[in-house]
Amino acid sequence: MDVSASSLHLNQLAEEAGAAVAAVAPGSAPAAPAPAAPSDADADAKGDAEQPKRPRHLGTRRQVLAAVVAASFHLAVGVALAFSAVLIPQIEAPGSDIQVTPSDSSWLASALVLVVPVGALLAGGAMEWLGRLNTVAAAALPCAAGWVLIATAPDVTSILVGRLLTGVAAGLGTSAGVVYITEVAKPELRGSLISICPSLASLGMLLVYGEGAVVGWRAAAWSSLAYVLLPVLPVLLWLPESPSWLVAKGRTEDAERALAWLTGKQAAAVKQQVASMVKSQDVRAAPANNMRLRLRTFLQPCGYKPLLILFGLFLIQQFSGIYITLFYAVNFFKDVGSSLDPRLATVLVGAARFTMSLCNTGLLKRFGRRPLCMVSGLGMAACMAVSGYFTLHLRNGGEHGAWVPVACVLLYVCTSMIGFLNIPWTMTAELFPTEIRGIAHGIVISVAHLIMFGAVWSYRSLLLIFGGPHGVQWFFAANSLFGTVFVWLFLPETHKVSLNDIQDYFFTNTIYITKKKKKQYENSAQNMAHSLPLMGSAKA
Repeated sequence: MDVSASSLHLNQLAEEAGAAVAAVAPGSAPAAPAPAAPSDADADAKGDAEQPKRPRHLGTRRQVLAAVVAASFHLAVGVALAFSAVLIPQIEAPGSDIQVTPSDSSWLASALVLVVPVGALLAGGAMEWLGRLNTVAAAALPCAAGWVLIATAPDVTSILVGRLLTGVAAGLGTSAGVVYITEVAKPELRGSLISICPSLASLGMLLVYGEGAVVGWRAAAWSSLAYVLLPVLPVLLWLPESPSWLVAKGRTEDAERALAWLTGKQAAAVKQQVASMVKSQDVRAAPANNMRLRLRTFLQPCGYKPLLILFGLFLIQQFSGIYITLFYAVNFFKDVGSSLDPRLATVLVGAARFTMSLCNTGLLKRFGRRPLCMVSGLGMAACMAVSGYFTLHLRNGGEHGAWVPVACVLLYVCTSMIGFLNIPWTMTAELFPTEIRGIAHGIVISVAHLIMFGAVWSYRSLLLIFGGPHGVQWFFAANSLFGTVFVWLFLPETHKVSLNDIQDYFFTNTIYITKKKKKQYENSAQNMAHSLPLMGSAKA
């Protein structure tokens, strides 16, 4: 993998596609795109005027279709993430043909998350070598192999290996899909089209929860192959490759054909756009700056402060129970003592996640990151506190309020989707300066997945430490409340704030509520920026 080229590309991806990554499911760390293709709005008006007009929205329709197809692998990823909620309760049931220990269950739930960063790292080199769409298609191979291994598994080890394969594929395929959408979408469509990715992942979770309510885990594993293999044909046979990647490989004629299809423009305007892309590629192909100078940026406030804030935010996110309830959904509803069928309750959770994922794009456009996170944290804390109380009440023999834990968990899921589930992933792209954005993004995403692995793996231990499910829910509530205070104190607002202003903020601010106005810290930021040279000074 060409590290310098990939870092340059990832810098642009992170700047343009911050709202993508959620996490994915958790997602995944998008790997390095080439320069984004100039949009319709970037074309020369004179060139367009000399050509006969094509249907006005032809390019928009094609880009929407291309985004849906390229993002379709996220459906399979959502299925893989939520599959443990189907697998574990069935495999732990009396009469199961495979015997497992509580430790085995913890590994089966969390192993996938552990290797997602590996797939994301592989995606960087694969996308440069194979192209964006071929990388999405290539991800189907380990994913399909993993599902076959799970469906035919004679023992726990085989299931575990299958989970690891699907985890690597998740990092590989989602990264390439996000990069492709980022490069082909018009600027005004880019954010909305990238939001298709988490929506499809949530739909995948809903589908596998539904399957788990009516079929066994082996049948669910076999059916998961369809979500992996069906998108491959349109990806390979119908969609054109990213024009940016084609230009980077010197295939300008192919880039012109791809761009003509994606934008619906006439030949002259397309040629002009491709020529502009070639010039941009020539600039970016210049020798990269010294890596040592780039790493020194981490010693500046604009480097280490956002790193520490995001590490804290992900630690709070994971131990507030967001992903634990996802991976152990059926077991969690059994533990809280709900009278509702845990499998039906899990389907309701999947439906709530999917519905809120559709609403999430509008919330992020309208409201700031800080109020969304604080409302999310307070809502999560209230839901878990009340659910814990009624869980203890039911476990002590209470006969009333059996519906309350289910209602609270559903509200908890909805409130988590408002802020704490998705915004930390978004901010990995927003908080860092361009010089280190690619490196820092990779570091934060890798650490976030390691924390996620630890949180999911520790669920059984938490039940013992806190005296049962009611104690665990109160622990989640306390973390959510602490997260609200953490956001109030430290998280900067990035909604409608330029990337340069975000970088300047960190030079003289640590606690947001006492932040200085721009005029007060502008000069100080400039002085500190010169104390440790950035990439821009290296060019000089």
